[in-house]
Amino acid sequence: MKENNQLIYGIRAIIEGLNAGKEIEKIYLKKGLQSELYKELTNLATRKNVPVSYVPEEKLYKLGDRNHQGAVAVVSEISYITIEKLLDQVAEKTTPALLLLLDGITDVRNFGAIARTAACVGADGIIIPKNGSAPVNADAVKTSAGALFSIPVCKVDHLKDAVYYLQSSGIKTIAATEKTNRNIYGIDLTEPLAIIMGAEDKGISESILKLADEKASLPISGNIASLNVSVACGAILFEVVRQRVNVEM
Repeated sequence: MKENNQLIYGIRAIIEGLNAGKEIEKIYLKKGLQSELYKELTNLATRKNVPVSYVPEEKLYKLGDRNHQGAVAVVSEISYITIEKLLDQVAEKTTPALLLLLDGITDVRNFGAIARTAACVGADGIIIPKNGSAPVNADAVKTSAGALFSIPVCKVDHLKDAVYYLQSSGIKTIAATEKTNRNIYGIDLTEPLAIIMGAEDKGISESILKLADEKASLPISGNIASLNVSVACGAILFEVVRQRVNVEM
């Protein structure tokens, strides 16, 4: 089967892609498939923590090739960095670390907008979980205005482990949440830190929220109870910039 710059069609081609180390965001499989090759692919996807969705054949047709043989894989637009390499890069800089952890951000446009703002403020990187995160596809790259090609993105098996690793590396974690009376403007943001942002509907998961060193909210006084997550992230990131610029002056 064939491959374009975003998709791989066919079970055998996807297996070869996975074995070759291609960054695959997600695999779509036709419901009801049964074969040894199919089992090989699903087992390999499980080992490599690649999400698999079982869909009607019509979904596969919409992805662009009628001769898909029941399987289509979405290839990532970028190459990911390990968390160890990311922190090595951070350690080489003279400015305090500024990282983002995105917990459950599944909308590609929100993800792209967050990446764009992160790049604008000079953030060091974005950390996302392998499962339950927006795919880094063409839409995400477009919304980011190309920022996803310049800011490091790290995929981790479990976000909790990333929080522990950051904390042990001297980086304070701050959870952006409405479940606190303390707002972001009362917290020192000049030290090395990682901002945790959660999904708009559910927020940050309780298990991650409990691990955060600090919890912070944005003061909202209007009739709307919450902000779009990319807007909220932008407000917080620019408060980081404001505090750090004032320290430098």
